[in-house]
Order: sequence, then C-alpha cells, then structure tokens
Amino acid sequence: MSKKILGKLGAIIISLTMVIALVACGKNTAGNEEKSKVDKIKESGKLVVGTCADYPPYEFHKNINGKDEIVGFDITIAKEIAKDLGVKLEVKDMKFDGLLAALQSGNVDIVIAGMNPTEDRKKSVDFSKVYYQAMQSVVVRAEDKDKFKSLEDFKGKKIGVQKGTTQEEVAKKEMTNSEIKSLGKVTDLVLELQNKKVDGLVLENPVAVSYAKNGKNLAVSNVKFENKDKGASVAVKKGNKDLVDVIDKTLDKLIKEKSIEKFVTEASKEVE
Repeated sequence: MSKKILGKLGAIIISLTMVIALVACGKNTAGNEEKSKVDKIKESGKLVVGTCADYPPYEFHKNINGKDEIVGFDITIAKEIAKDLGVKLEVKDMKFDGLLAALQSGNVDIVIAGMNPTEDRKKSVDFSKVYYQAMQSVVVRAEDKDKFKSLEDFKGKKIGVQKGTTQEEVAKKEMTNSEIKSLGKVTDLVLELQNKKVDGLVLENPVAVSYAKNGKNLAVSNVKFENKDKGASVAVKKGNKDLVDVIDKTLDKLIKEKSIEKFVTEASKEVE
C-alpha cells in the first residue's frame, strides 16, 4: 500500500475519531441538562419563600409559645404549596421593595406577600393565578374619621404608603393633591400615623381593618378609590413555568375547596 493511500486512511480515521468524540460530548451534555426549578427544590428538601411580615392578615409576626413565628393566610398557602412539592417550608422576612430582587438573585424560590401581578412587575418575574382580591382603604386616626369622607378631603395632607406597592401607585394616581410619603415597613407607617406625622395610610382593606382593630386609636375611613385591585399572586423567577404550574395546581385545589376563605378568616382571628 502506498504512502499516499496510507495518508488518506489516516486522515479519515482521525476525522471519524473527532466526529465520535463530538457525538459523545453532545450526549454527555444532553444527559447533564440543567435541572428544572421544581427538581432543584425537591432535591434541596425545602421551599424558600420571601415575604414581608408586617401585612396582617396576609403575613405577620406572632408570639406562639414564647417563640416568634411568621403566620398569616399567605404563609398557610405557602405551606400547602410546600406540602404538594413534598418539601419543608422556609420563610425569609424582608422589606417589600427588596422581594423581587431576592427572587431574581435566587435568594428565595418564590415570593408570597399579597403582591399584585402588575404589568410592570410581569416584565421581570412570572406570576401564578390570582388567589385573593381586596379593595384599597385609608386608615386614619379615630379622632379624624369624620373629617375624611372623600379623597378630596385629603387635599394638602400627608399620606403614608409602603414603598414599591400597588398602594403607592394608587395614592400617587388618585391623591394628586396630597403629599405622599413612602416607607419600607407598614409598622413604621403606623407609628407615623399615631405620632401625627402623616394623616392617613393607604392599605388593602383586610390589612387596614387589622391595624385599625389592633392599633391605638385608629380607624378605617369610608373613602373609596376608583382603582380596582388586581388581586394577589405568587411571584416566581422568569422562565420557571414548571414551578408556576405546580403552584397553580395547588391554588386551583384550594380555591375549589374554598380553603383560602377559611385561611383568611383564621388568620384574621390570629391578629392580636
């Protein structure tokens, strides 16, 4: 056999070896495709939930048997989601305006915090279906309740809202003649109201009722907003449709059984 033929055979063998190596590499890559978010959660054995626990009856701190616990109907829903995934629940409490950043960075798996699925938020995260809806209300000092019967009555007054919330957007849109003050925590806003540093707080009605019921000399005004509440949904990092599907399945079951209404009632009773 001539050297020329041998050279051609050698080149063919080398080419075939390279093709086989590439195919094997491709198979190996396919076999090591990134696991889905649901698989990762199940593998870790826990569902890490981000919330802002100053929003009763959605989520709030409560002393149970001498231990500080985060409770509320959002937390009960989160427990149901974790149960359906077959994992434990871990809750991380943080400021509301930092929740979506924590979700995007992977610090939490989901966010459940009475969060409205606004079009702006949908640009950065995905949402489950809506599981609860409530109207907006204004909490005032009890002594001032009769003074505020319409949004116009707050002209020139200071209004407190939680930073990064739908209530902040609503106040800025519908209370244009008022001075809007945004803070990270609702509890800080309540203190501002009690200390006469603001004249009212815009909160979802169940939250407003909870603070008025348990706060010092507070009341829910009869003021009505035009804005319709978009409801509360669970937020998930973009692209994790498998996790959204699992959450929606749990929510469908709870809504069908009317369990969420029961959770809201129970949580409202727990508010001190």
